[in-house]
Amino acid sequence: MEISSYPNRPVAVSAAAASRPRFLYCLRGHPWNSNSSLRTVTSPFPPRRPSHRVVCKAATAASPTTSDGNGKSASSSALEQLDIERGVCIPFRKYTPDTVKSRVLESRGAIWSLVMRGVEIVWNLGFYWSTLMYDCFVGRDEEVVPFRAMQLRNLLCDLGPSFIKAGQVLANRPDIIREDYMNELCILQDDVPPFPNQVAFSIIEEELGRPLEAVFSKISAQTIAAASLGQVYRATLRETGEDVAIKVQRPDIEPIIYRDLFLFRNLASFLNGISLEKLGCNAELIVDEFGEKLLEELDYTLEARNIEDFLENFKDDPTVKIPRVYKQLSGSRVLVMEWIDGIRCTNPKAIKNAGIDVDGFLTVGVSAALRQLLEFGLFHGDPHPGNIFAMRDGRIAYVDFGNVAVLSQQNKQILIDAVVHAVNEDYAEMANDFTRLGFLASGTDVAPIIPALEAIWQNSAGKGLADFNFRSVTGKFNQLVYQYPIRIPERFSLVIRSLLTQEGICFTLKPEFKFLEVAYPYVAKRLLTDPNPALRERLIQVLFKDGVFQWKRLENLIVLAKENVAKMSSNPALQGKNTQRSTNVQVKRKLDLTDTIKDGARLFIVDEGIRRQLLLALTEDSKLHIQELVDVYRLVEDQIDVPTMALEVVRDLPNVARDLILSWSESVLSER
Repeated sequence: MEISSYPNRPVAVSAAAASRPRFLYCLRGHPWNSNSSLRTVTSPFPPRRPSHRVVCKAATAASPTTSDGNGKSASSSALEQLDIERGVCIPFRKYTPDTVKSRVLESRGAIWSLVMRGVEIVWNLGFYWSTLMYDCFVGRDEEVVPFRAMQLRNLLCDLGPSFIKAGQVLANRPDIIREDYMNELCILQDDVPPFPNQVAFSIIEEELGRPLEAVFSKISAQTIAAASLGQVYRATLRETGEDVAIKVQRPDIEPIIYRDLFLFRNLASFLNGISLEKLGCNAELIVDEFGEKLLEELDYTLEARNIEDFLENFKDDPTVKIPRVYKQLSGSRVLVMEWIDGIRCTNPKAIKNAGIDVDGFLTVGVSAALRQLLEFGLFHGDPHPGNIFAMRDGRIAYVDFGNVAVLSQQNKQILIDAVVHAVNEDYAEMANDFTRLGFLASGTDVAPIIPALEAIWQNSAGKGLADFNFRSVTGKFNQLVYQYPIRIPERFSLVIRSLLTQEGICFTLKPEFKFLEVAYPYVAKRLLTDPNPALRERLIQVLFKDGVFQWKRLENLIVLAKENVAKMSSNPALQGKNTQRSTNVQVKRKLDLTDTIKDGARLFIVDEGIRRQLLLALTEDSKLHIQELVDVYRLVEDQIDVPTMALEVVRDLPNVARDLILSWSESVLSER
């Protein structure tokens, strides 16, 4: 990519550089004010905290249609409802309806500005709506859908960044908008008009507090990428010669965003009845989800913190590359990051010419996505082709962390429960999982949904892994949301979009790609090796069906888990110099079943129910299943060191004895 020198322009720094207050946030939203410029502050970011979210203690959410003792509508508690269904509470928020209201109304001429903006929105959207009604009246509504969808996309661009962002969100919400419109709105995710370079460079100088030439020796004459909230340039640091990416926010965007959110929230209050009928939740909750994510994306200090979290999560994984942040050059409107020199994942020819093993790279990509979803609970929410790259050494690289999905431990466990229930074909519990995840309002009768879920899953997975297609399952689920009051929570719409996008990238690289052929081995390895006690319980649920031990299922899990380990360990990123860069990198070339066997032995001794089930499994059908045990042992004998394993079990005997005594004491006390 060609880098140009600076175009002719004034280089004087704006007077705002030294005087404009800088508002940074700790704990994802608590204001921390510093009046110092970046030249005098070691780091523009507040100290990192152990956690920015806490477990939500509330057990139940108020019904959307109830009111409290003061006559206050429960719709005003939409944020609390979100916290409860997510399983986390955010103690300090950038977004609340009251915060937005106060920010909008405190400005001079606020009422007039709101009126003018409201008229602009109503006029444009009203005119568009009237054209849709006319199409229906004359009976041509279906034939003009492609044109109307394109018209809607252009209209959202004209209405500004809030509506562009809303269009991007709608592109992932089949519960709100039909599929053909969704496909057109997807264009907004990476095709937004940029704003002028002169304006962008002035903003960078304001944040830096000094001329660009003092920091960068080169900067690209054209934007590398443009999005709804900002755009990206490539530059070279004058001091070190390193190439960096500069993300700069659109000018004067914050007042526009706050004003539009205020109007959205007030409009939503008039649509609560329709939303409750169609989606089972009030419209204000949907706006609150949208507003919360939007204001988080608006503060680049939070994106920098997301990057730090991703770096921490993947610090021991040499197959994933996360760019580092230059904190001393970044602020709330400018983010300077390490430049990623990779190959776009939509260029299969370049990837093959670089000598990258496509199968190994796909395994790395799917495993990285599943680790984010099921292990870390911090998930890249916008992995479109411009944000994922293949490194020449076989690693996968992610960029742009403004939009992330956060899943609580509770949500992760429910997702794993749903996988287990799907494997066991327990569709009633699958439907209950949807309620627990917030797709269905509490108290919704799930009985009518059970047959639909059964039909979707059996038609999609009934022919085996070779015919499973995540997009086809999602398409059928999209049809389901029109028939039942299902709302797709924002965090899961991001997850669904992310998985769909990454599956699409995989299809580009390998047309015959099968998602579950890569995903199942990872899930199998997690079930067999994860130290989390909750996953041990799920493993037991998978291995028993209707009280009968599934020997063949256990063998399949071991085979798939070994396959995942073999594919991951063969990746070039794990070889030679890449592995030697960090002494902390742990490369697992065998299936580590130490904890699983130890826990299995512990459960067999301590848990009477498990002991009875295993003994029944060994003597099922009035015969000893010795051959099955031998077959299982042959599958794992090359993966475990028997003497070391025996020593570990012996070392654990005191803990087992303690648990056995405690279990016996509890049973004696309960009998009395």
